[in-house]
Amino acid sequence: MAPVTVTKFKLDTVLLAAQDQARQAAEEQAGDWGVGEWLGAEADSDLTLTHSFACPHPGYVGWRWTVAMARVPRARVGTITEVDLMPGDTSLLAPAWVPWSQRIQPGDVRPGMVLPTADNDPRLEPGFTGGELAADEDPAEWAATRAVVAELGLGRERVLSDYGRTSAATRWMRQGGPDDQSSRLAPGECITCGYFVRLAGALGNVFGVCANEYSPSDGRVVSVDHGCGGHSDTTVEPSGETEMSAPVFDTVTIDHPIFD
Repeated sequence: MAPVTVTKFKLDTVLLAAQDQARQAAEEQAGDWGVGEWLGAEADSDLTLTHSFACPHPGYVGWRWTVAMARVPRARVGTITEVDLMPGDTSLLAPAWVPWSQRIQPGDVRPGMVLPTADNDPRLEPGFTGGELAADEDPAEWAATRAVVAELGLGRERVLSDYGRTSAATRWMRQGGPDDQSSRLAPGECITCGYFVRLAGALGNVFGVCANEYSPSDGRVVSVDHGCGGHSDTTVEPSGETEMSAPVFDTVTIDHPIFD
């Protein structure tokens, strides 16, 4: 590969001639990885310059060692200021870092893990806890307020927003809705099944939980028009008594062996 010199500023002749000094600095940094051929130099200013050397390591194809040098005015030697391993245009790079809030997927939370909820989570909205200033009121009045909201089943700092309910309903419909093969072949819908337990609140108009341990939907949220083969109204007709045919050999009352 022929050396390529890119010039933005005037190349300092003293620093440009210090290739051996730059290579020695790169070799000290590279160690067993080695330093390849000189790839060129680039002037960062009139008295600073960066030498580039190929990196021969098989795990860093396209990377290069860069050695930055500087010279004070009237000095006849340059000084090494920095040695780095830098990627080239075709280098293999690690994927861009993505924040955990964007990496996490449904089902990623495991026992012992704690998943913080963002203050601006669109799935939630403020609940009723007695008012924003309730905590600053008289302790006795605050306790009374807490008692009232607890009696009404309220008191949560945040509750599902309309977006949160819609998002949950859309997700549940995909896994327990009426459009899968189980529902199409079912003898009846979940709303007519004795194992169907409705949810409370607005979502209970459409969803419930299956309580049939033999159903593939056991313990899962299903829609009222979902279905499976474990419907409670699917019963077996009792069969009548069947007369058994007479045995070929009477092995109960016979007095002598069959095989003599």
